[in-house]
Amino acid sequence: MLAHRLEGIPPTIFSRMSALALSTGAVNLGQGFPDVDGPPEVVDRAVAALREGANQYAPGIGIPMLRQAIARHQQRHYGIELDPDTEVVVTTGCTEAVAAALLGLVDPGDEIVVLEPYYDSYVAMIQMAGGVRRPVTLRAPDFRLDLDELRAAVTPRTRFVLLNTPHNPTGTVLSRVELQAVADLAIEHDLVVITDEVYEHLVFDDHEHVPIATLPGMAERTLTLSSAGKSYSFTGWKVGWATGPAALVGAVLAAKQWLTFTSGSPLQPAVALALDELPDVPRDLAVDLQGRRDLLCAGLTEAGLDVRVPEGTYFATTDVGALGWPDGLSFCLALPERAGVVAIPAQVFYDDQEEGRHRVRWAFCKEPSVIAEGTRRLSAADLRP
Repeated sequence: MLAHRLEGIPPTIFSRMSALALSTGAVNLGQGFPDVDGPPEVVDRAVAALREGANQYAPGIGIPMLRQAIARHQQRHYGIELDPDTEVVVTTGCTEAVAAALLGLVDPGDEIVVLEPYYDSYVAMIQMAGGVRRPVTLRAPDFRLDLDELRAAVTPRTRFVLLNTPHNPTGTVLSRVELQAVADLAIEHDLVVITDEVYEHLVFDDHEHVPIATLPGMAERTLTLSSAGKSYSFTGWKVGWATGPAALVGAVLAAKQWLTFTSGSPLQPAVALALDELPDVPRDLAVDLQGRRDLLCAGLTEAGLDVRVPEGTYFATTDVGALGWPDGLSFCLALPERAGVVAIPAQVFYDDQEEGRHRVRWAFCKEPSVIAEGTRRLSAADLRP
């Protein structure tokens, strides 16, 4: 009874692996959600909104207070000027922003250049919209953007680039040089760039997140997507946004109105407070996460895994090929019983199965004690088949 538009799209791997963690009692180093909630004053504002009566439909585009706060966020951090009434729309998380952007903009047969490996909703929504994905692979061990592959992916049918930086699952933060190459290509071929920047504040060491909309000639052709979930540790609130030219934002709203219509009313004033009154929280979170990243990567290395230290996001990637497993999925399915740990097989994020076959993604957005226990279990276990 499945519609053709959903054929070949498996259930999301996150549901499968998180259910496995619950059923086995394993340490969940798989799905990217924090163990600790965000700032209590933001929670208090949501509770106050509930008690003040913010329990009915909010405007579909989002309450003015939050749209204005999002516009101020973009100006404060990046110097991007936005009209909050026409160039900002609130969405039910960044996942809905991706879905509404693709459903609102992509016509059947349109080609979309997309960085591989990719967050699994990209594949599902491109297919549902009738688009054709043109993957450009970030290849191990460095996971950098190959500019020749990027140029080769563009054809006369290409209309969009779906960008993700900081990049999930590799942890790559695209450099200004890489982004300029994307921008040059977009301008040359008159492409629209849809950019998922949900990890925008979670970058480490000396790396810098550069919104592609800030590059010359890109503001008018870039739709930027993000959310409060990762930056403020409220992933379950699902409050996101899309910003950019009114025509692109209008396309998102045109699709969103038939998806959720509106997003959580009492959560919107709380997120507005977070953006306006707690602008340093994401920076402090990134410093804390860097320490957790280092703890996880050291533990994975000690357990005998080949790990790539990420530049941003919640995630580190390992190659388990040397252990002798046929692929990362078989490794991850055996891991809860072998070691009492759950991870995510990254091969499900690839079209190029050989490139992704032995990649496994691990989350470090967990308490240090959880990371330490998980890596202790890995070191104590026999990880070979």
